[in-house]
Amino acid sequence: MKDYKQYYILAAPPEEVYQALTLPQTIQLWTGEKAVMSTEPGSEFSMWDESIVGKNLEFIEGKMIVQEWYFGEQDAPSIVTIKLHPHKSGTSVELRHTNIPDDAYEGMVEGWNEAYFGSLIDFYAE
Repeated sequence: MKDYKQYYILAAPPEEVYQALTLPQTIQLWTGEKAVMSTEPGSEFSMWDESIVGKNLEFIEGKMIVQEWYFGEQDAPSIVTIKLHPHKSGTSVELRHTNIPDDAYEGMVEGWNEAYFGSLIDFYAE
C-alpha cells in the first residue's frame, strides 16, 4: 500500500470548489459524466461511470471532504482527504490519499493529476 499527497491551485474560491466536488450536477459539468454524490456522512458515491466508488465519511462545508475509496478486498481502507484553503489565486487544495494498492498507484496518481484535478483546473481556467 502507498500514500499520495499533492497540492493544486484552482482559480475559484474554496466555497465554489467545495460545491464542484460535492454537488452531482456541478460534478457532471467538469467531468462530463453523471455522478452520484451527497454530503451525508455514510452515503455512497460514484463518479466517471463508476470508475470511482466509495463512501462519504466527513464534510466541513467549504473546507474539507473525507471519503473512503473502494478497491475491492483490502485490509485497510483507502482514505481520501481533500482540504480547501483560501489562496491569492483562489483555492489551494491539499490532497492526501492513503492506502492505495501498489498495483493501482501509478494509475491513481495519473488520474488525480490529469482527470480529476486536471479537469477541475481546466474547468476554472475557462
